[in-house]
Amino acid sequence: MNVEFIEALDQLEKEKGVSKEILIDTIEAALVSAYKRNFGSSQNVRTEIDRENGDVKVYTQKKVVDEVENDFLEISLEEAREFNPNYEIEDIVEFEVTPKNFGRIAAQTAKQVVVQRIREAEREVIYEEFVNRESEIVTGIVARVSKGIVYVSLGRVEGVLNQTEQIPGETYEIGQRIKSYILEVKKTTKGPQILLSRSHPGLVKRLFELEVPEIYDGVVQIKSIAREAGSRTKMAVHSVDENVDPIGACVGPKGIRVKNIVDELKEEKIDIIKYSQDPGEFISSSLSPSKVISVEVDENEKSAKVVVPDYQLSLAIGKEGQNARLAAKLTNWKIDIKSESQAK
Repeated sequence: MNVEFIEALDQLEKEKGVSKEILIDTIEAALVSAYKRNFGSSQNVRTEIDRENGDVKVYTQKKVVDEVENDFLEISLEEAREFNPNYEIEDIVEFEVTPKNFGRIAAQTAKQVVVQRIREAEREVIYEEFVNRESEIVTGIVARVSKGIVYVSLGRVEGVLNQTEQIPGETYEIGQRIKSYILEVKKTTKGPQILLSRSHPGLVKRLFELEVPEIYDGVVQIKSIAREAGSRTKMAVHSVDENVDPIGACVGPKGIRVKNIVDELKEEKIDIIKYSQDPGEFISSSLSPSKVISVEVDENEKSAKVVVPDYQLSLAIGKEGQNARLAAKLTNWKIDIKSESQAK
């Protein structure tokens, strides 16, 4: 190795953020293993790379003892003092044992270490970039589909969209551009793993933040979301400015804002309701589009008895109970729905 090698390490430190000192320390440790593998493993050795010119030297280390039992690891006090009269028992004496052809081995070893460290540094950069984006939306391109798992290209890394996180019934074509929710970022031996979701309620929330400036600015707040992906979402919104209609802001002029989100979610229905601190009012709104006659709440049990017109009962409950189920999730209340005639 030579001056150019040291300069290359300096350049790496600037461009990739890989510490030159850590690299050299790692190379020196790898050179010890390379030396032992090629020239015998019985000795204690230390390698040293000159930080200025890149020269590599190998030193064998022997402990100063009264009585030598192992010539490879020990040296007598008498013999040690022939080199330096100041040596004492337990001191370490070093002798240079650099083989003639060690430069070639050193260069190969250094290259392997540097390549590995660059790979690790790049993985760390990607991990740090995405771990701070958990719970955010990312746009990617479908790279491949294997055994039902969709791999999405996010630039320097692929995201994984498992079957459990896909929208039921949605199909994915290679080259298709999709928005996904970053569910989790994991460190693995093969680099960062980015788990994506298209079915998480957070995706709907982030899509509205992108589409509705009033939500992004904090004027309109999303209080809660209940979602059955691919079918229906209920979302409760509140405005901190009485002059701004939270539902109107989310729907947008001629319904354009909510339409863009429905298109992204492949025609998933979205019910936007007005949030209220009054439980009865909130529960009544949550059962939209059904009309509600009365709501009787039990604060202790956090349950509510709701009465709806006879002709609205099936609408309030919804297909396979979906409307009632989503309303319960949205409000976090148990809801018992009865028709007017049943309640009498």
